[in-house]
Amino acid sequence: MRDDTGQAAVEVLALVPLVLVIALAAGQALAAGVCRELAGHAAGAGAQALLQGRAAEPAVRSALPGWAAGRISVQVRARRVTVMLQPPALLPGVARLLIARSTADGGPPA
Repeated sequence: MRDDTGQAAVEVLALVPLVLVIALAAGQALAAGVCRELAGHAAGAGAQALLQGRAAEPAVRSALPGWAAGRISVQVRARRVTVMLQPPALLPGVARLLIARSTADGGPPA
């Protein structure tokens, strides 16, 4: 008969990296989802600003939280506002693949 003392500890220790990777992937997916929602709301704010005769980009930037300031790209073409927002990187190199993009239309020209 052999001694099984410590076997469970070894098994748990072997699973720690796997659990960590799964937790980081889930966190990255949640961050990407939040960025998608924020980009949609910001694009809508930009389109609404166009309807009111104001500039779209300041409205887009004011609709986003402070941490998004360096992660945003705004394009205004005619009456369409496109917002691209890069999520925070929990896993290196993955954030660029998960850029949220949302477009809102300000309606026909006045």
